[in-house]
Amino acid sequence: MNYTLVYNANTLYKEVGYIWLPNAPVGYKAMGFVATAEPNEPNLDEVRCVRADLTESCETCEVVFSANSFFAKRQFQVWKTRPCKRGMLCRGVSVGTFFCSTSFTKGDELTVACLKNFDSSLQAMPNLEQVHALIKHYGPTVYFHPDEIYLPSSVPWFFSNGALLFKDGKDNGIAIDAKGSNLPAGGRNDGKYWLDLPNKDVENRQTVKCGKIETAELYVHVKPAEGGTFTDIAMWIFCPFNGPATLKVGLINLSLNKVGEHVCDWEHYTLRISNFSGELCSVYFSEHSGGEWVDARDLEFIEGNKSVVYASRNGHASFPHPGCYLQGNTKLGIGARNDCAKSKYYVDSSSKYRIIAAEYLGEGTVVEPPWLQYMREWGPTIEYKSGYEVDDIIKHLPSFFRFSVETLVELFPTELYGEAGPTGPKEKNNWFGDERW
Repeated sequence: MNYTLVYNANTLYKEVGYIWLPNAPVGYKAMGFVATAEPNEPNLDEVRCVRADLTESCETCEVVFSANSFFAKRQFQVWKTRPCKRGMLCRGVSVGTFFCSTSFTKGDELTVACLKNFDSSLQAMPNLEQVHALIKHYGPTVYFHPDEIYLPSSVPWFFSNGALLFKDGKDNGIAIDAKGSNLPAGGRNDGKYWLDLPNKDVENRQTVKCGKIETAELYVHVKPAEGGTFTDIAMWIFCPFNGPATLKVGLINLSLNKVGEHVCDWEHYTLRISNFSGELCSVYFSEHSGGEWVDARDLEFIEGNKSVVYASRNGHASFPHPGCYLQGNTKLGIGARNDCAKSKYYVDSSSKYRIIAAEYLGEGTVVEPPWLQYMREWGPTIEYKSGYEVDDIIKHLPSFFRFSVETLVELFPTELYGEAGPTGPKEKNNWFGDERW
């Protein structure tokens, strides 16, 4: 119908710009804003609004611009947007526009919307042959740290080498067959079952903890994203054991003996590929309880279109580049270290992979392995008495870094002080939903 001027960048430094919100007729939604270099209201035919029943609500995510002018009465910010409801069963489609405001508060309803895909056939999604081609073309190489002790293995190798299934109330565990066929399937994580390492043979227990990288493979879940306009290829890697943490306090590094350890570790990264162009758009790196999307242009590539994923030492979280990533209070330089580097220990996911699920292809196209249906914990619950180790840390700190035990504990990631056994890929909320970001 017309426009509302929402921002005027006419400042002391003669930076000129105008941003306008299209005012849609009743029953229609604007998809984004219009930016001009002139103060005149844009022509009505510059953009089109969309019928409201063909749209979905969207929300802000990453800040891409912030006007921090000293003379500005109100701070002007620009955000990327994404559909509010995301996941492989959701239909919201991002149209690549932005949201901007001088008075926006998180949780407010946006004045723009995204599109909605009503075609339930998902005809833009790749068939199985194309999925294999995409993995062979884009599959990253996962590098483990040179000092890594707890390497990955295949799930069948873990089961075949003495892994045990325990049931609440029973003292002895039972052996698991190589396919995991005798694991309790379905249901929910009710705490009644868990897996553990072999417990009678100390030598074999240590062998299993260290994994066998020669057997390792990436377990692939293929699913639609953003209403089927993208394909997400989630690649899961399994390690029989997660090692103890190393804490960084300023310039001091302190290796812990037990804190941070747990049996079994599932980590993943996700390739997001455009179904219109077949191009790799971004890769999601899972980092403990969260993660980040990294644009393809910011990845490290080693061969053609194959990028690199770095698995952090002991914890196996995924990162795009080598270095030390701190999990904790980065301003104070206090937290758990995530050290990443190339080494002779690596797994090439473009060749060593197995597709374990692709629900959109229809029943029977991809047969899910029995172990994938195990929804309980892949390790026993461990509660650390952290006070002893933290007390020991404090004794070694210089006086200007002295904290009370309680204060120091608050600065470290909470998962260091107690670890429930991790659940498998299908029990994670990002199996059906979007990644955590």
